[in-house]
Amino acid sequence: MMKRDVANGDFDTVGLSDDGKKLVILDQTQLPGKVEFLELDELMEIRQAIYLLKVRGAPAIGVAAAIAVYVLANKLMENGLEQEEPFMQALKMHAGVIRSARPTAVNLQWAVDRMLKRAELCEGLGVDGIVMELKREALLIRDQDIEVCRRLGENGLELLEPGQGILTHCNAGRLATVRYGTATAPIYLGQEKGYGFKVYADETRPLLQGARLTAFELQNAGVDVTLICDNMAATVMKEGKVQAVITGCDRVALNGDAANKIGTLGVAILAKHFDIPFYIAAPTSSIDFSIPKGSGIKIEERPGSEIREMWYEQPMAPEGVQTYNPSFDVTDNSLISGIITEYGVIRPPYNKTMRDLRKTIKAEEEQSKKARGKNV
Repeated sequence: MMKRDVANGDFDTVGLSDDGKKLVILDQTQLPGKVEFLELDELMEIRQAIYLLKVRGAPAIGVAAAIAVYVLANKLMENGLEQEEPFMQALKMHAGVIRSARPTAVNLQWAVDRMLKRAELCEGLGVDGIVMELKREALLIRDQDIEVCRRLGENGLELLEPGQGILTHCNAGRLATVRYGTATAPIYLGQEKGYGFKVYADETRPLLQGARLTAFELQNAGVDVTLICDNMAATVMKEGKVQAVITGCDRVALNGDAANKIGTLGVAILAKHFDIPFYIAAPTSSIDFSIPKGSGIKIEERPGSEIREMWYEQPMAPEGVQTYNPSFDVTDNSLISGIITEYGVIRPPYNKTMRDLRKTIKAEEEQSKKARGKNV
C-alpha cells in the first residue's frame, strides 16, 4: 500500500494504486500550496504528467515509467488484447510514447527498456503471464530505488561532519525519488543521527524546485533549511556558511561529466573558486555508460513562458522578447570532487573509476540473474 501521509512526512512520491491498476503520483506542480495525489491509467495523461513535471526527479521518473508500462500493459489485456504478438506491438508503441516525454534523464529510458526486456523474456507465458511479470518488475524497481537511496545516503554521510553548512540546488530530495532522495539522503540520515546540518537551498529558477520542493520537504522534516535566490550562492560561500555542496543529477557520462538542473554548473564553478567540495549524488541508474562525455548528453529546452510568465500574475518580461530556456547544464568532471553512488564514492580519475564501477555493477547483475533464475 502506497504511503500518502505528507503532513507527517510518511509518503511515497510514486506508487501503484491499491487496486493495482493505476500509477499514483504526488502532483509536484501543486506544491507547496496543495497536496494532491493523481491516479493515472491513460497513455497520454501519463506522458503529460512526466512532461509537465507533475512527477519529476530522475529516479522518480524512472519508477513512474516502470509502473506506467505495467499499468498500460494491464489495460491492454483488460481491453481484450490477449494474443501475444499484437499485445507486444501495442506495448512497445506505448512504451515509446512514455520514453519520449523527457530526453535528458537517463532513468526514464533505462526503466522503460528494462520493462520491455522483461516482457520479451516472458514471451510464451501468455499475455496474462507477461502482465504479471511486468507488475513484479515494476515493484522491484520501486523497492530497489528505496534501498539504493538509503545506501547512497549512508555513503554520502561519510563525507560530512556534524554542524556543517550544505548547499543544494534544485530538488534531489525524497520528492525526486520514491522515498529518501539522492542529494538529501545524507541530510536525512544526518538528521536522524543529530548532525545538525544547516542547509542552504537555491530557489532554482525558472521552475523554483528549490523553493517549492526542497524547502518544503526539508522544513516538514525538521531540517534547518534556509532558502536563497540562485544569485546568492557566491555570497553564502564567501561568508563561510557552506562547507559542502551536494546536488543530484539526471545523467552522468562515462568520464564523470554530469547533467543536472540548469544552474548546477555555475554552483560548481563557485565551489571550485572557494575551495568547497562539490559532490554529485547519482544512483547508478542515472549513469549512462554509453555516452563517453557530457557533450553527448541531449539537453531538453523548455518553453519560454516558464521564464516570462510562470508564477507571475502578469508577464514579467517584454511581450515578444526572445528566450533561451535549457532545462539542464553539464558540469565538467574537473569540477566534481566525487560522485556518491550506492556502491560508494567515485573519485577522479573518472575514466578509470567509472569503468571499475561498471565492472562491479555487471558482476552484481550476473549474480542477481542467477538468484532469480531469469534475466532481469
